[in-house]
Amino acid sequence: MRNNFIYFLAIPFLLFLTNCQPAQQTTHTYLTRPVFFPEVTIELPELPLDHLATINVPEEEEFLGGVWVDITDSFSPVDQYEFTVRDPKLFAEDNKLVIDLSRIREEEYAFPLPGAKLISEYAGKRRNHTGVDLKVSRRDTIVSAFDGVVRMSRRNATYGNVIIVRHYNGLETLYSHNTQNLVKVGDRVKAGEPIAVSGQTGRASTDHLHFEVRVNGQHFNPALVFDFTTQELNNKSLLCVKNGSKITINQVDPFPYQTAYARGRKEESLLAN
Repeated sequence: MRNNFIYFLAIPFLLFLTNCQPAQQTTHTYLTRPVFFPEVTIELPELPLDHLATINVPEEEEFLGGVWVDITDSFSPVDQYEFTVRDPKLFAEDNKLVIDLSRIREEEYAFPLPGAKLISEYAGKRRNHTGVDLKVSRRDTIVSAFDGVVRMSRRNATYGNVIIVRHYNGLETLYSHNTQNLVKVGDRVKAGEPIAVSGQTGRASTDHLHFEVRVNGQHFNPALVFDFTTQELNNKSLLCVKNGSKITINQVDPFPYQTAYARGRKEESLLAN
């Protein structure tokens, strides 16, 4: 009887000890495998060799005829008075403008003072000369460099009698220190047409023509347009890039078909003569 009682007490005790054992830790086995990423070849776009690669070049047939761009040719009182005037049409759709001098026909340009000698270059020693100075003799005839419309014709304390012509190729030219202006605002002039007589008005130490070239109000070196040794138009293109209020003008080689076109026009002219 006593042994049965002890056995009866032992069973709960053994169950108690079993429940008090620490829980068996579960061991997780991870299968380690090498991970292979497939090779991916990314074709990077070719970097342009120069800024010309970013220009949308018109088709060849669009270059037939003269070099014309859409310009504003009616002028407010402010346009007629201010020297720095921007044309809202020039860079309205793109910040780049290409002026192809190589396609301008012989009859569509003229040296502003035929036979003149260059006596002062652009920028000059003091780096503040905004144009070039040309001289032949007293009271020479000044002609329009290209076809265009007169935007300014007035007197100024510094420039003296001054004329600005806005041209259909996107440029503007300025002629100053004139003894007499022969045209008025709104007059349409042809390349080679007399527009003034040279002089010494304004701040000028001698009779001469101060000649400037501008694009959208910003002056740049006229030597990019004319060769002042031969007095001929440069057979180049002008790449004008607008960045904010500043315009960068670079002289670049014409595109291949432009060169061919210019050569063809020259051959036609020689045959005609």
